Amino acid sequence: MLTGTLFALAAGLLWGLVFVVPLLLPEYPPALLSTARYLAFGLIALPLAWVDRARLRELARADWVEAGKLALVGNLLYYLCLAAAIQRAGGPLPTVIIGTLPVVIAVSSNLRNARRDGRLPWLRLAPSLALIAAGIALVNHAELQHLRSAQSIDVGRHALGALLAVGAVACWTWYPLRNADWLRAHPERSPRVWATAQGLATLPLAAAGLAAVWLGLGLSGDTLDLPLGPQPQRFVALMLALGLLASWIGGLCWNEASQRLPTALAGQLIVFETAAALAYAFVLRRSAPPAATLLGVGLLLAGVIWALRIRPEPLPEARAGVPH
Repeated sequence: MLTGTLFALAAGLLWGLVFVVPLLLPEYPPALLSTARYLAFGLIALPLAWVDRARLRELARADWVEAGKLALVGNLLYYLCLAAAIQRAGGPLPTVIIGTLPVVIAVSSNLRNARRDGRLPWLRLAPSLALIAAGIALVNHAELQHLRSAQSIDVGRHALGALLAVGAVACWTWYPLRNADWLRAHPERSPRVWATAQGLATLPLAAAGLAAVWLGLGLSGDTLDLPLGPQPQRFVALMLALGLLASWIGGLCWNEASQRLPTALAGQLIVFETAAALAYAFVLRRSAPPAATLLGVGLLLAGVIWALRIRPEPLPEARAGVPH
């Protein structure tokens, strides 16, 4: 439990970085950021794949198909929605919408995976979910107050950003459930190898997507200085950093956590990503978070600590050995 929690914490700290990069590269279209980040991830996975080539050969065709689905939805589509949301609504608002993931995943997993993982009792889980929901609401309220105080707020643009963030939530509710399914079904497999396999599966998708983005921008007459944009050195450095730190190492840490923890509990630990992303956003904004935000983050962490005290209970038919 402790080891899995520490791996989830490390993943959250690394994943928080992905919320900052779209703000550091505001001129770059979200599709370019998403495909370039995962192209970097795929290229970084190549030498790692050579090291683990024997274990990768053990993966069946169905495993590679699953890795491709996870790469498409949990990597490319998720970050496309997230980057677009951040560029339209700023950092904190999409962050707190993504912050609903701990509640959404915990509830979904407790309904879906109770036979495999045991069920976290709803009455004991409710205080944790309530604390996390209250923390999200407080942070969201504080950010909305900040937006209302802005002199030139574009309500439609921020609403679109919020809608895109909801799309990112849908992608990343599906991803950890399916990823945990594979990891729990293959306890003998290395989480590191599975992270590398997803990188390899991402590479052709990202390469094709990046080519399509470049072609589309060229045909549209976009003034972006292709292929690397107006800040080529920063762009390449940030894409490589995300590919290595957030995608591969972050994915590895999350796989390690997913193999050790019930999915309903692991889902709540995504709150570490929310806390890290908020901290990074306020550092970038060069302002201290308001009291409501700090209280909200405190409630988020309190909800996670409460959840860690809960142990799954096997369903009656599982205890009795009834086949299912």
